[in-house]
Amino acid sequence: MADRRTFNVVILGLGFLFIFTAFTTCGNVEQTVVKSLQNNTFTGSGYHSLGIIYGVFSFANLLAPTVVAVIGPKCTMFLSGLLYSGYIAVFIIPSTWSFYLTSVLIGIGAAMLWTAQGHFLVENSEASTINRNTGVFWALLQCSMLFGNLYIYFDWNGKTEISDSSRKNIFVSLLVTSVLGTLSFLVLRKSHHAEELLSEEEGQSLLSPRTMYKQRANSAVEDAKLEFRTMLQLLKTKTILLLSPCMAYSGLELSFYSGVYGTCIGATAQFGESAKGLIGISGIVVGIGEIVGGGLFGLLCKNNRFRRTSVVFLGMLVHFIAFYLIFLNIPDDAPVVFYTSSQSKPYLAPNVSIALLCSFLLGLGDSCFNTQLYSILGCVYAEQSAPAFAIFKFIQSVFAAVAFFYCGYILLKWQLLLMVILGFTGTLCFFVVERVQNLSVDLPEY
Repeated sequence: MADRRTFNVVILGLGFLFIFTAFTTCGNVEQTVVKSLQNNTFTGSGYHSLGIIYGVFSFANLLAPTVVAVIGPKCTMFLSGLLYSGYIAVFIIPSTWSFYLTSVLIGIGAAMLWTAQGHFLVENSEASTINRNTGVFWALLQCSMLFGNLYIYFDWNGKTEISDSSRKNIFVSLLVTSVLGTLSFLVLRKSHHAEELLSEEEGQSLLSPRTMYKQRANSAVEDAKLEFRTMLQLLKTKTILLLSPCMAYSGLELSFYSGVYGTCIGATAQFGESAKGLIGISGIVVGIGEIVGGGLFGLLCKNNRFRRTSVVFLGMLVHFIAFYLIFLNIPDDAPVVFYTSSQSKPYLAPNVSIALLCSFLLGLGDSCFNTQLYSILGCVYAEQSAPAFAIFKFIQSVFAAVAFFYCGYILLKWQLLLMVILGFTGTLCFFVVERVQNLSVDLPEY
């Protein structure tokens, strides 16, 4: 039984590794690809597409648990993987209507995929193995930022324009990768616990399969209503209200490092022929920052002297240093130019080493905020963790969507200033929550 569960966790991680190798690479380069399209009929925007994805994702999260409960996590993840693959396929022969339609569909698919992933991971874990299994899954997932972006670097390095043939080769490769990840879900096995529940359900009921599914659906809808009411109640609590600015900031910086900063590097004329290839290297370095941060703070926070507030303060400091260096190193019009490279000159002569250092700092700082938000929510809302995490993902996704919609119209300095203001406010509010918790209850060591 243990071997079966371990097999499932590894296959789950590999499936996500393949799918998100395709999707994160796509998100990192899609605005650059859209700008290079030699197609007068295509009027889409990569920023708007990502905004739609995160916007739909935030609201689809409310319905996803019901779908997973009715058709099961394995089937849900397979169908969601098909939606991800469909989005990747659009870039092979792009058209505006299919581009935006699949953006909506992948937003729905993302909500179902992540809900099913959480359900399946818990189903295949016990109290003694949940930390190990979560670690294995996240280690495989974080590697998704490395391989696709490495391919981008080797294929685009030295190119000033992305040809149609180069675009098609890249996205055919990404499509195959995504399809392999989707197909891997088909080899997942039912856990012993799931088999026991299924046999018990069949033993207790002589009803037709259609009636059984209807009963499951009704039960799932009731559970969804209960969770939604719990979410509304938690939204009124002081803790969630105080943590909201920090959650919102995590959404803004998510959109910046995952879609905007790579585009800015690719649009920096001073980088010359290496600009497009640097998009891939930047994505890899962001991933390294995420991996280093996740591992480092997982160890540090076991030390009672190194508290959550210390990690969040470090995250704010790291991000502010990155923002200042980006302000000095990247042209102000880099996010908004479309058909040409940037025209304005930054305060410093653009330097590749500084640009990649900022990529690392963005990933490192992101891991600071996300790990500690998960930590404090799991501590404060131990008995209501699912609704609390759902609120976090909802707020984060809404602000990521908003950021993707405005980032193509606002100069870089104003985007950085907005993140500085919200990041500082969010950090202060996080400190207040931690202080209140320390005064009200004796927290366990972390």
